[in-house]
Amino acid sequence: MKRSMELFEEAKKLLPGGVSSPVRAIKPYPFYTRAASGSRIVDIDGNEYIDYCMGYGPLILGHAHPAIREALVRQLERGWLYGTPCELEIQLARKIQRYYPSVEMMRFVNTGTEATMAALRAARGFTGRDKFIKIEGGFHGAHDACLVKAGSGATTLGVPDSLGVPHDFTKNTLQVPYNDTEALVSIIESKKEEIAAMILEPVLGNIGVILPEKGYLEEVRAITRENDIVLIFDEVITGFRLEMGGAQAHFGVEPDMTTLGKVVGGGLPIGIFGGRREIMELVAPQGEVYQAGTFNGNPLSLAAGLAVIETLESEGVHRVINDHGERLRSALSDIIQDKNLGYAVSGIGSMFVVFFGDLPSNYSEALRCDKEGFLEFFKRMLRRGIFLPPSQFETNFISFAHSTDEIDETITAFGEELAG
Repeated sequence: MKRSMELFEEAKKLLPGGVSSPVRAIKPYPFYTRAASGSRIVDIDGNEYIDYCMGYGPLILGHAHPAIREALVRQLERGWLYGTPCELEIQLARKIQRYYPSVEMMRFVNTGTEATMAALRAARGFTGRDKFIKIEGGFHGAHDACLVKAGSGATTLGVPDSLGVPHDFTKNTLQVPYNDTEALVSIIESKKEEIAAMILEPVLGNIGVILPEKGYLEEVRAITRENDIVLIFDEVITGFRLEMGGAQAHFGVEPDMTTLGKVVGGGLPIGIFGGRREIMELVAPQGEVYQAGTFNGNPLSLAAGLAVIETLESEGVHRVINDHGERLRSALSDIIQDKNLGYAVSGIGSMFVVFFGDLPSNYSEALRCDKEGFLEFFKRMLRRGIFLPPSQFETNFISFAHSTDEIDETITAFGEELAG
């Protein structure tokens, strides 16, 4: 990968760490992509990989899917930024509302970070309270209130996880472990009158894939409702990924607010926050919770979003990719058991991960995995022509473009490369 190495040396002079996002900083240098199509990504040196990163989740149909490309071409001919409302906003909102009945009103923004930031602001405006609860290890974007270190106790007050974040910005951020309702009840009892919201990924997807234990989400819903706390499901990863109605449909638990992104943008930048009408009616200009953006409701993102949802509806996508996911996870579990590695496979639908350690139920348990061992494995798989996300704590995604033969090839590679 000579050309990638050369480009990275140049990039380091221009970009912090040589990259535009930290997760892309693969040691000793990342590969630079020349093109991508279907399930494959090609680097600038001509090497081709089966891609399970898939843009970190949005590309449920694969790279450069024709339906999305055609929708973008049509929209480009009509213009790509208006600064006015357009009919696409209404069309996409109706599609989303069909599958997410809990989202009675919504706003289109540009990223998942913007969506979660605005959802928390709306919840605070609605309740008149300042504090919110998040899950240890849950990721809700890179805004100040959510960049909080995870602690070792059952409940943790916010401590900034980044330079440049004042302690005052995180003093209202409370944390509890995932799958632990006792800790949740405890922190609510101590600060009930101060807590506006609880935000969580129903399935943790930014520390690998960690699933909710049976009854956990239902208990969280009951506890927050009993205490008049706005429950926000961050479905930026799981929305339209697990099934059309996301995790809330899959598990049958309805939140007060929802954030969406990734898949619903068809690979273009998008974020969405929405929820109960009485909360969303407080958002400006209808109410006094301010949120605005030049690129909100961008026509290109909306056109791509409509195209991906319509393809999901018509092509039976979830059945195919979820079947692939089940088959792949089952085969990987068999490999690990046969080799007696002591690793664990986790996932749901078209999401999967191999934990280099015991199966975790929360963030602190996930941290015990062999991160360095995973990185060495990642490099071996890359040499085999398979691109996995370059971190133990990222999720692998299967797309509609992945073929049965490619799944077989991946299983073979895992079997030969696990444990070196």
